[in-house]
Amino acid sequence: MTILLKQFIMISVIIETFLRHGTDGSFPHVHRHNTGSLGGELDFLAQFCTMYCIIQLQTIDNVWEPSQARKLGPYFHDGRRRIDYVLTYTVQKPVSMSPTSSGSFVRGLRQSLSRSLRRSTSSAQDDPENASELGCQEDVKRVRREEFEDNLMEMGLELEKDEGTKIPGVGFLKIHAPWDILCREAEFMKLKMPTKKVCPIMIIIQLMKNHNFFNKMTKPLQPNVEDSKMETIKHLSYPFSREKQHLFDLSDKDSFFNSKNRSLIVHGVLKRTKCVRGKHNVGLISLLGNGVYTSAYPLHDVSNTSLLLYDEWARYSIFYKYQPIGLIRKYFGEKVGLYFAWLGVYTQMLIPASIVGVIVFLYGCATLDDNIPSMEICDPRNNITMCPLCDRVCNYWKLVAACGTARASHLFDNSATVFFSIFMALWATMFMEHWKRRQMRLNYIWDLTTFEEEEEHPRAEYEFRTMQKSVRVDSRRERRGKPKKKVSHHFFASTVKLTCTDRMPAYMTTLVMMCFMICATFVVVLGVVLYRIAIMTALQLTQTPATNVRATVKTTAAIINLIIIIILDEVYGALARWLTVPKTDKSFEERLIIKSFILKFLNSFTPIVYLAFFRGRLVGRPGSYIYVLSSFRMEECAHAGCLMELCIQLCITMLGKQLIQNNLFEIGIPKLKKMLRRRKTGMDTQEEELEKKLRRHEKDHFLGPFIGLSPEYMEMIMQFGMVTLFVASFPLAPLFALLNNVIEIRLDAKKFVKELRRPLAARAKNIGIWYTLLRGISKVAVIVNAFVISFTSDFIPRLVYQYMYSPDGTLHGFVDHQLSFFNVSHFRPGTEPLEPMLGNQKVEVCRYKDYRDSPWSDTPYDFSREFWCILAARLAFVIVFQNVVMLMSDFVDWLIPDIPKEINVQMQKERTLFVEMFMKEEQGKRILWNNQGESPCHLSTHPLSDYLCTVLPRSNVGNEHLE
Repeated sequence: MTILLKQFIMISVIIETFLRHGTDGSFPHVHRHNTGSLGGELDFLAQFCTMYCIIQLQTIDNVWEPSQARKLGPYFHDGRRRIDYVLTYTVQKPVSMSPTSSGSFVRGLRQSLSRSLRRSTSSAQDDPENASELGCQEDVKRVRREEFEDNLMEMGLELEKDEGTKIPGVGFLKIHAPWDILCREAEFMKLKMPTKKVCPIMIIIQLMKNHNFFNKMTKPLQPNVEDSKMETIKHLSYPFSREKQHLFDLSDKDSFFNSKNRSLIVHGVLKRTKCVRGKHNVGLISLLGNGVYTSAYPLHDVSNTSLLLYDEWARYSIFYKYQPIGLIRKYFGEKVGLYFAWLGVYTQMLIPASIVGVIVFLYGCATLDDNIPSMEICDPRNNITMCPLCDRVCNYWKLVAACGTARASHLFDNSATVFFSIFMALWATMFMEHWKRRQMRLNYIWDLTTFEEEEEHPRAEYEFRTMQKSVRVDSRRERRGKPKKKVSHHFFASTVKLTCTDRMPAYMTTLVMMCFMICATFVVVLGVVLYRIAIMTALQLTQTPATNVRATVKTTAAIINLIIIIILDEVYGALARWLTVPKTDKSFEERLIIKSFILKFLNSFTPIVYLAFFRGRLVGRPGSYIYVLSSFRMEECAHAGCLMELCIQLCITMLGKQLIQNNLFEIGIPKLKKMLRRRKTGMDTQEEELEKKLRRHEKDHFLGPFIGLSPEYMEMIMQFGMVTLFVASFPLAPLFALLNNVIEIRLDAKKFVKELRRPLAARAKNIGIWYTLLRGISKVAVIVNAFVISFTSDFIPRLVYQYMYSPDGTLHGFVDHQLSFFNVSHFRPGTEPLEPMLGNQKVEVCRYKDYRDSPWSDTPYDFSREFWCILAARLAFVIVFQNVVMLMSDFVDWLIPDIPKEINVQMQKERTLFVEMFMKEEQGKRILWNNQGESPCHLSTHPLSDYLCTVLPRSNVGNEHLE
């Protein structure tokens, strides 16, 4: 039966070739584009024969397939070749067949037939009439896939298709890079690989000697992995070269390039491979965007590395342990490793900040009963009548009603607040310096000190725009009667550049949309302000106690702000991505980060800035209040100031974003997406049984796609802003951030190990633009905290009263000093309270918090001399605080070197060892030259060889100069 099938296939191939190309004498040549009836029938018959042959070959594959059990690991069907990368695509009608390997006779024959059919289909696509007859979009995608796969095989990669999987409608293209391709690409990418030469790491040896006791104490905190142990020797790394293979340990070629490097190499080949058939020049990103392929990802490793990462990193029960940064880098790459190293350093630095913040809070609690202003407010003997808080419906009230707010404000508004603000400014500087030194150590350990980023390929969106421009140029030349350029569109599009004129519409759209979204943020804040005013007025009409009214309005407004912030964060993130279309991936990422940061920063901090610096200052005075929309009176702060409301807003925003946006969304949304993917592919039933039968590439298909580290960094940058910018009003912010980050590290670890597809092992030597944003926030934090202490809290008014106006040098009488008088007969008509009585007495004079002259003075209700003295003191404090703290921060920055001294010494020692190693190599070659009579310059291509042959005379090159 098999012999008959083979004969039938060969006959079909001969018939197809004969009908398509003709013979040299016996049959007239029929062209492919012949539109006659005979040509159309022959072309249809040729395509039918080819398709039938492919089906027969797939059937024979089932007969010829070896009967060995398939491995569930990341390997080809033969169980030997490793899967380095996977592309998935949509299959119209899943068929039950074995995967087709690229290493059999049937594979070669079928690919020959497929290419023959593809040539005819592609020609039909180039012709619009034939393309309309062909008609099916899936056929176009299939042709593009086959062309791309042919180009991959020409690059030396080995492919294997798997369409008969347990996932209906999904096909897998498994890619394997053989040894020679790995060597070629590693040399091209200048991958540093460990050599046989080892070097003792003196800094580790000295550290182990000096901190032996500390190492024993922290041993329970170390993860139980080999990479976490401090090694005293290090293999020198050198860029891989096929001509220098003797420098490397190639005893085990299967493990020399680990799975991280293999996937990185294959990804580099995929990025360089293009589809150039027809009038388009598209790469893998464009194919993914057009739906030709649905996803592309490397596979998770089923070795001990992934199991160790889960056991020693991704479990919540080991939250107290250090992270295995070396193992993370080994599995996920340097970029992911740097993120988790940075997150670990940030979390560790939050420990001292949290301790000091708790001490400041406890100091406020301990001195609560000794605070003279709050004691005066709470003293019922101080029978002070205050002016109404709103027009008409609000009545006069006693100052003693603000006792609870005044006592609570002292917890966050005390003399220790200034010290804590200075401490946090220096803490931010210490954190930045500590991270720079830690980053440099990691660069040395990971051999990234000489790493240079490669030239990046244009993004798919940029290529599409250049292609559109090339089409417009051609059409313009045709209208002018000029001949078209005799170059293919893909070549012309690759040489076309987008000028400022071409980019101007995008720039204007970005500018307009950014301004619109910023204005939308301000409108939202104004809406919440109007909500607070309206709700307070409505609650006053119901005769609700004033204390309950303020508590209700504060809490509900803060919750509404939180919900709006979370919603707008998602909207702004999507819009920022839509507005960003630069040329390369790096510029795209940086510009996207800048746009997202500006929008999200304003979204998160605009309500807080309003509470800190504007609320209660644009109110006016009794009898001359400022109104919004002609009917809403601007809201006032409580008697103890707006610091308490600012603290409540910060607390709810920070905790809400951490619990809902950072944790709940990160846990719930990936699980929901995974469930939807399973339901879409019909895998939602009998999940456990099917999970055991799925192969590695099929399991990874159900994992969430990796979308980059920008969302993770953005969460922490916003948190860093919460911790540093308004820390003067909320000293417990570092503690809440520390508790969140302890969970965040394990949550992100579990997400990377179990919930997401394995990210590409991208190389990087720093955290990029995020460090610039951190430094910017730390500088702005000094100014913001200076203004919070000076203008939001009562620290400066208390200080001025104590040293300028107090008769006994204490704060006795401070409450009365900051209250002004108002004659109730001066209310504007229609704004006076409906009830002129307070208790059984008619109110003639009420008090309000401001520094103004009394109504019986020569300048009634003008700002008093005390107001100008306090304003001058506030501005002077801002200037002094800002300059002193920044000077201290810069001094700390100058005092601590960016590169540790021991790292410099160790790097110099490694360079010396490299020179010695190559000198000995040249010595051996020169001895060989003396024995054989050949020049050693022809035996080596290393630059050191050229130097020795050019600079050193032959007579002087001896053992005494080479040792």
